[in-house]
Amino acid sequence: MTDVYDIRMLTSDNTYFSRGKGGVLQGVVEDKPYEELVVYRAFPFRYATEYISVRDPKGEELGIVRDLAELNEESAAELMKELQFRYFLPKVTRVDSVKLKSELWLWELQTRMAMRNLHEHLLYPGGGRIILTDLYGKRCEISDWRALDAHSRRQLEEVL
Repeated sequence: MTDVYDIRMLTSDNTYFSRGKGGVLQGVVEDKPYEELVVYRAFPFRYATEYISVRDPKGEELGIVRDLAELNEESAAELMKELQFRYFLPKVTRVDSVKLKSELWLWELQTRMAMRNLHEHLLYPGGGRIILTDLYGKRCEISDWRALDAHSRRQLEEVL
């Protein structure tokens, strides 16, 4: 991009994404082929499939995909797969307990991966969704705390 404030919007008309050797995301952006591309969510907690920054391996932004739904099916699927790799976020299926000990919140959760001793850092992006972050920066997500079982909701009452 020539102007640092210029935002190039990428669409199915000027962009195509696929997988190269070894599963690396590659593509063609405005008729220029790239053997490796890196993607980031501009708003990772609010818009999972919108405002996707596409960059070259050096980190230079090539453009923004406004919405994955506006791309062709293969390109959208490859970008979604790449985003899932980058933003792995385990889903919480149950809250076993939440206790305050020595000024530290101790959370026992059921997820697809083990997480204990979650710090009291909570984000509320909306719609009942909660992002929890532990002391080491690992994150997990409660998609909608209102949809959890009664025991889990009772455990959360004290901290929400």
